[in-house]
Amino acid sequence: MSAVRRLEELSSAPAKSEWLDTIVKGDCVAALSRLPEKSADVIFADPPYNLQLDGDLHRPDQSKVDAVDDAWDQFESFAAYDAFTRAWLLAARRVLKPSGTIWVIGSYHNIFRVGAIMQDLGFWILNDVVWRKTNPMPNFRGRRFQNAHETMIWASRDQNAKSYTFNYDAMKAANDDVQMRSDWLFPICTGGERLKDEEGRKLHPTQKPEALLARVLLSSTKTGDVVLDPFFGSGTTGAVAKRLGRHFIGIERDQTYIDAARRRIDSVERLDSASLEVVSGKRAEPRVAFVSLIDSGLMQPGAQLYDAKKRWTASVRADGTIAVGQEAGSIHRLGARVQGLDACNGWTFWHYEQDGELKPIDALRQVARQSLQAVGA
Repeated sequence: MSAVRRLEELSSAPAKSEWLDTIVKGDCVAALSRLPEKSADVIFADPPYNLQLDGDLHRPDQSKVDAVDDAWDQFESFAAYDAFTRAWLLAARRVLKPSGTIWVIGSYHNIFRVGAIMQDLGFWILNDVVWRKTNPMPNFRGRRFQNAHETMIWASRDQNAKSYTFNYDAMKAANDDVQMRSDWLFPICTGGERLKDEEGRKLHPTQKPEALLARVLLSSTKTGDVVLDPFFGSGTTGAVAKRLGRHFIGIERDQTYIDAARRRIDSVERLDSASLEVVSGKRAEPRVAFVSLIDSGLMQPGAQLYDAKKRWTASVRADGTIAVGQEAGSIHRLGARVQGLDACNGWTFWHYEQDGELKPIDALRQVARQSLQAVGA
């Protein structure tokens, strides 16, 4: 069955699964209003840039530049563009999960207007990421700097969203164990990746490179997440999402683009599970408080804790604190106190005794964490 559906075929409220891995034909705002509320983990949006081109653009040899002059990129005024932007962002915000994030890419023509409207609507900007192009188009008139980058805004649904996905450790490992920066270097879409029409011309004027979308999805999504693209175009988001084991929902009104995107996505093979494993560190693991060990029965009130050399002894209390003599507090504060330090990692400092052997209480934390992960799965 074709995964391309018209809006009128989805007029009733379908189950969430019916939307997955489909391309919905229609206007983005109308289509977004029919999607289930809070159903997308991440939105990647490549809206019209409103380039405001003044006539044809020619190279020095007078050949015409194949610029973006399509009707979908033309608005009668900045006010009209702002109204359109506000409408689709509002519709997108309804569909985004509270823990979800949104990426919007644009050029200097539109990204500042988009960013201001996002802030007005309550989105909380996490980063602006610069896509620096290795092979940008020259400035043929020679009256401006060569425009060699585009900007992506990455934002959470609101200021209080704390549980959004950011695969920090994976990005750092991929960057030779150095923090991934907010300027990314990729070539524009060329060669065999660039879709062409029957006459050999670019099928879509602003087709994005798959490497760019892969970085976006690998940094901010997990396997099985739902990625929504309200301006689907030639289907780069869907192709990359499928390859990386994510679900996609695409919205597109041009049948030519839809047909090309569908063929493109159908030819993509999903990577095997081992290839999709993501490096993660402590910050990505569920938080476990010391009192959770007591709640789960892994630690009993009245139990004794020791440092690795048994120089100090602490008693576990029912409220999740520990006591050394007359002083009580957290495992971290009491660990620092007995050593005369400003700070201490109580999980590795304090030990419990089992079969005559001292083991760090962090071992019990790992047991509790695995239980939490099993419940979440």
